[in-house]
Amino acid sequence: MAHAAPAPGGRTVTARTGTAGTRGLPDVFSARTHRVMSVAVPVGLGLVYGYWAAANRRSGGEITGWNLLFGFVTAIAFMVLHVAVRYVAARMIREVHAILWAAFAGGTFGFLYSQTDASVLRSSLMGLVIGAACFVVLFYRYYTHEDAQGRRIA
Repeated sequence: MAHAAPAPGGRTVTARTGTAGTRGLPDVFSARTHRVMSVAVPVGLGLVYGYWAAANRRSGGEITGWNLLFGFVTAIAFMVLHVAVRYVAARMIREVHAILWAAFAGGTFGFLYSQTDASVLRSSLMGLVIGAACFVVLFYRYYTHEDAQGRRIA
């Protein structure tokens, strides 16, 4: 059988994986990898987002210097907002945690949609729809994986 057996120090070792972890999960990535990815993910997402916004804004036309500048400024703004939301949301209770990420997702989608020359009303409506859908999914996920104070359930 692959049952977890208690080990000294409060750690558990599973017969299936043979590795030790605080909750019986294998240690896959090092702390250095997590530090690198905490920078690489916002940068990568920001560059994709900036390119997408610039491409929407030029709508198939030629690439200009102002278009490149717009893309890089948008990418930097996205990166800063992503890091800020990630920092703040992790310290909030599950409801606020879901609201922050849903507002971020809805706002970023609404901004991208507005670059396609859609009306402000339509862009806002699309951002609200995406944000509401994200809130439902994220609230369910946090409600089933966290306690009321926002700590992960073991």
